[in-house]
Amino acid sequence: MGVPRLRVVVAALWRACGTRSLRLGPRRLCPMAQSVKTPVPAGANEEQDRKARSWQGRARVWEESEQKTKKLKSGEDDGQPRKLPKRKVVLLLAYSGKGYHGMQRNVGSSQFRTIEDDLVSALVQSGCIPESHGEDMKKMSFQRCARTDKGVSAAGQVVSLKVWLIEDILEKINSHLPSHIRILGLKRVTGGFNSKNRCDARTYCYMLPTFAFAHKDQDVQDESFRLRAETLRRVNELLACFCGTHSFHNFTSQKGPQEPSARRYILEMQCGEPFVRDGLEFAIITVKGQSFLMHQIRKMVGLVVAIVRGHAPESLLARSWGPTKVDVPKAPGLGLVLERVHFDKYNQRFGGDGLHEPLDWVAEEGAIAAFKECYIFPSIVDTERRERSMAQWLSTLPAHDFSASAESVAGEATEVTEVEWGPGGPSPSRGEERRRDIAAAEAPAADAKLREPGRRGTQRALFCGAVGADGPVPKTGSRSAGRGEADSVRGAQPAPGPGHVPRRDPVPSRRPAPGLPTRALQGRLCAAPC
Repeated sequence: MGVPRLRVVVAALWRACGTRSLRLGPRRLCPMAQSVKTPVPAGANEEQDRKARSWQGRARVWEESEQKTKKLKSGEDDGQPRKLPKRKVVLLLAYSGKGYHGMQRNVGSSQFRTIEDDLVSALVQSGCIPESHGEDMKKMSFQRCARTDKGVSAAGQVVSLKVWLIEDILEKINSHLPSHIRILGLKRVTGGFNSKNRCDARTYCYMLPTFAFAHKDQDVQDESFRLRAETLRRVNELLACFCGTHSFHNFTSQKGPQEPSARRYILEMQCGEPFVRDGLEFAIITVKGQSFLMHQIRKMVGLVVAIVRGHAPESLLARSWGPTKVDVPKAPGLGLVLERVHFDKYNQRFGGDGLHEPLDWVAEEGAIAAFKECYIFPSIVDTERRERSMAQWLSTLPAHDFSASAESVAGEATEVTEVEWGPGGPSPSRGEERRRDIAAAEAPAADAKLREPGRRGTQRALFCGAVGADGPVPKTGSRSAGRGEADSVRGAQPAPGPGHVPRRDPVPSRRPAPGLPTRALQGRLCAAPC
């Protein structure tokens, strides 16, 4: 077909189909296409009808299932409650610790019953947390503000966790708790709140019978004893010495004097006026601190009682904060109560933002006081009268070794002494003969201590020799006087003569010139450069 013939055919088709076939929208068919009918195979119409019916059935089933799903989400089905979101809250908890092995839960150990065992069980039974969270407390972000020891009670313990905020949540939780454990308050907090880390301070009180402050010579442990005003004044003077920052490594276990975690800050500590319960006089010691170590408060009370009764010297109190190991008695845990926890910084930041409540528990003060009068104080009084735990503990105070510590304190009184310098060096002064005898007697013990493993930190303080009439007497065989052969060379340097001027190094050195006096430790002068 040539090009002219093709043009003729295209023109004929253009005239027959019209101009609208090149645009979008309805198109007029060609008359030739309308005249020609395509034959339909047999059974095609039935197949199309069957497919249409199947698609209509599927659409109907999908619509019914969608309506059913919407019905379940709206909570209109047969009484099935809608799952509530979890929220971070704090619970104000009060309990009597008698019969419990402390606050913290021991996972996997059912023989030691704790307060958290009963609390978590009540949370699960009331529907506040799922059962799986009761087995793994990390899932509900559980954190306690303070861990109380065995037999210790609390009137203002605070725990933080995530719960479902169901209706009448406090009533439902308390219905599954024993009468001596109660949830007194609940407040919403921020999502990242941690009751342990957010707590600024903790206040404890220790309730004890006043005959604990009687002198050991009186031995009065009955209802007839009454605390005198001068004795109470002395007790408060001793308790005030704890205020400030000290190293309480002697008031706990497994802590060294150089560990930073052994240093704690005490804000206030005092003893209130005595009062009578069931014929027996009691007093309450209140202590507020930033944080406390295990058994710290009980040992603080025990040391003060030992001093007031005359078993230990008063100087032992200051010595207990030093590096020396001191035997500190531990008072019974019956009278210790966690009174209150403080969130001052949290209240300043979030207490007035309009979204969160301050954690001051002012509205719950009446419930806290009623719980103490109903459960905590009667339990302490009844147990003390029946078991006489304080009287039994007082009978063990003479077994503690306070005398060794007292002798060490007396030795420290002559630790820093004045040395008179003559033309040929240091000369004995008053009491020098006594110090020389003590140094000669302690020299073998110092050498033995020096060779003990793990005593490298005390080498500088132990290599000093005794003071003789002609100057420092070097001590032979000392490890820290030198290394190897340098021991005999450095230790045998003579005392400076008249008019001797020490050599000055061009660069300042930490080592003093030989022969010059350094600090005297236990009545001895340093014999070699430190």
